[in-house]
Amino acid sequence: MRICGSVTLGAAKNDKIGVRDGESAMSKQVLLINDMPGYGKVALSAMMPVLSYKKHHVYNLPTALVSNTLDYGRFAILETTDYMAETIRVWEELGFSFDAVSTGFIVSERQERLIESFCGQQREKGALIFMDPIMGDVGRLYNGVTEKTVDRMRQMVRVSDHIVPNLTEAAYLAGVPYREEGMTLKEADGLLERLQAIGARSIAVTSAMVEGQEAVLVYDDQKKERILLPFKSIPVRFPGTGDLFLAIYMSKILDGKSGAESADKAMKAIGQMILRYQAEGGTSKGILVEDHEDLLD
Repeated sequence: MRICGSVTLGAAKNDKIGVRDGESAMSKQVLLINDMPGYGKVALSAMMPVLSYKKHHVYNLPTALVSNTLDYGRFAILETTDYMAETIRVWEELGFSFDAVSTGFIVSERQERLIESFCGQQREKGALIFMDPIMGDVGRLYNGVTEKTVDRMRQMVRVSDHIVPNLTEAAYLAGVPYREEGMTLKEADGLLERLQAIGARSIAVTSAMVEGQEAVLVYDDQKKERILLPFKSIPVRFPGTGDLFLAIYMSKILDGKSGAESADKAMKAIGQMILRYQAEGGTSKGILVEDHEDLLD
């Protein structure tokens, strides 16, 4: 399959288990595991409106309560690992299960082990697992993120059906150098192959630079293809665009779309949101996705 404006990077060499096909556009039971901001549209507050608009039943398990988006420079944070453990115990007693689970910001090693075990159990019951391995950006790990964290995230990859790292996170997961100047097509193909080798199934690597062109790199496990989706960035920063990408991508997968189609839709929708919203100022809050629901269809 070729997407309009895309480049097929190469035939896949790893014919591992395919993505369990999207199960029509009917409502799904969707659990989002991420942090919850008190002020700003990132993480859970950015993702929940997207999937609710698509008529899914959306539930949440916050990994932390955060006072505001980090772009303000000062914030308070409350880790919720004990609450998560007790919540999962209660949910298991009540027999709750989900059609899809996504994971985002993970605070600690104990939390990662808890989430990995829970996702593994849900996947065995038939849930699709989506993972955003939040660790760093622009070639650097975030403060407090270590190589041990990277190793734990590799374990999470193995229980996930879809991963959506940015280029920095993909490079750390794959154990390859981050190249600020960008990659060749051959290197991009190799990066996706390395991610497959550690257990990744479907992959969408955001914010890549390939042959001088900004792009999202996709391995579509349903189609067994590696694909490059070019884009042109808009020179303004909004926090939470990665969360929106995951939510839109996830919604399209649940609609039965392929990984490449889903990534393409997410990329284009976020670009249109930024174009509409950039003139309004207040970029530290993130994008008010409820103002742009027409772009989610």
